[in-house]
Order: sequence, then C-alpha cells, then structure tokens
Amino acid sequence: MDFIPEHISKYAEQHTRHEGFVLEELEKDTYLKVLMPRMCSGHLQGQILRMFTAMIRPKRVLEIGTYTGYSAIAMAEVLPSGAELHTIDINAELKPMVETYINKAGMERTIKLHIGNAMNIIPTLEGSWDMVFIDADKENYLNYYHMVLPALKPGGFIIADNVLWSGKVCDETVNDPETRALREFNTFVHNDQRVENVLLPVRDGLMIMRKISE
Repeated sequence: MDFIPEHISKYAEQHTRHEGFVLEELEKDTYLKVLMPRMCSGHLQGQILRMFTAMIRPKRVLEIGTYTGYSAIAMAEVLPSGAELHTIDINAELKPMVETYINKAGMERTIKLHIGNAMNIIPTLEGSWDMVFIDADKENYLNYYHMVLPALKPGGFIIADNVLWSGKVCDETVNDPETRALREFNTFVHNDQRVENVLLPVRDGLMIMRKISE
C-alpha cells in the first residue's frame, strides 16, 4: 500500500535517480513472471536502500528475504571494495532468476545467495554485521531481530520493510497473525534501549534502527 497520493509518488520517482537498466529489467521481469510482484522493492525504495548503503558504507550486509534480488543488487552497487552482502530466501524456485540478475549486474563476487530457512541459516553465518535488511515472513520479524542484534556492530543499522502492513497495524479491529507480529515488533523495537529508531511511511513502511548499546 502506498500512503502518499499516487501523483506525488510518481513525481518522487521522476525526480529520483534512475535505477539502471539491470534493475529496471529485473522489476519488469518480476511483474511478468512472479506471483505477488509488489513484494519487489522497486525504483523508489530500491534507491532509498542504495542511498542508505552509500551513507553507511558497510563491509558486511545481511539481507533476510531476497525475493527476486532487486534490493540486494541495489545495495550491492554501492558497497565498498571488498565488502560482501549475504542474502537469504526460502524459495528455491526463484534461485535461477536471482542468480541470472546478480550475474547481469556483475555482482557474483559480492552477493552471496543462501537458499533455505533463515532461522537455520543465520546462526551458520559467522562474523559481525554492519547493516541488516529484514524483508521476509512477518511472523518471524522479532525472532530475526533477536538473532541479528547481538552480531550487529555498535553504530550498525537494521532496516525492516512492511512495518505498516497496508495500515493494518493501526487498525485495532485487524488481528491476523502477521499484523499482530508486526505490531509486536514495532512496539518492542520502539521500547528497546539498545537501539534508536525512526519509522518512515515510505511505501509499506520502513523501520530504521541504529544500535547504540549492547
């Protein structure tokens, strides 16, 4: 759900850096071939993630929820030399498409694709993280947060997508499992003294968190 009027959203996209032809082709391909194509980060959000990555200049990035690879490629484009981005997705059927576009973007040495359950894969990835992007199954957002925060470097960032969930988090009459999980996640993060946070009403909501203490 877009919370900004459509004509303003279009104006914002028209005045945002072009994402490049590989990402443009990937988004079109996603809408042609994949179910629920709105899950693709797309132009505006992709460039926001790219800008955050350029500002943070992380050496190690973890993405939970690859989908077709749009956000991973957008972030990887501006990583410093020698940096790496690990991305996890449970859908093995998307692997050929993701790998095709990673190769088209020339990111095969930077992006490390993991297929499987993120709850099982995350503990196997050794080392610390400078930046984490969460965009996977909503019921596990808080579990992912608890798993990655200890490994996040002080001053590191976590970005979580879909935290407004089409506005349902604000509607107390809605009580499905995903909405309840996102409400719990948003409330926990907001009250967690280990991070400072800001919720941006971009597309379906981006929660930005910076680790300030252990």
